[in-house]
Amino acid sequence: MTALRQSDAAALTATEVAKLFGVDQRTVSAAIANGTLPSVRIGRRVFVPREPLLAMLSAPGADATSSGNG
Repeated sequence: MTALRQSDAAALTATEVAKLFGVDQRTVSAAIANGTLPSVRIGRRVFVPREPLLAMLSAPGADATSSGNG
């Protein structure tokens, strides 16, 4: 998470987000598809903007939005 905060990258790929959360890339793709995770499409590629992702993770109750395991 510290690396994400210190990064100067504007966006992450679905693969990078999956690694960050420790989930399968298909889980990230599903979250993008259902609108849970903000995304930007550039051509055929899909990116998750870093700043909105950080805002989501920093929001109060962000840990309560997981898959119900916590």
